[in-house]
Amino acid sequence: MCDVIKKIFKVVGILVAIAGAVAGVYYLVTKVLPCKNEVADDDESDYVSCSCCEAEEPVQVEAK
Repeated sequence: MCDVIKKIFKVVGILVAIAGAVAGVYYLVTKVLPCKNEVADDDESDYVSCSCCEAEEPVQVEAK
């Protein structure tokens, strides 16, 4: 009888460990990784103005 209970606890422990690992991966993917992508996708922080483009006169197109 005692051996059956030990096997049941062993199986339940394995299932809990697997569920914990899945929950950890889910948390990593949903909470941590999107935050890193938001910082990397910030276009304003990577913007560099080019003075050579500002010196050009705008091109005017004549309508016929």
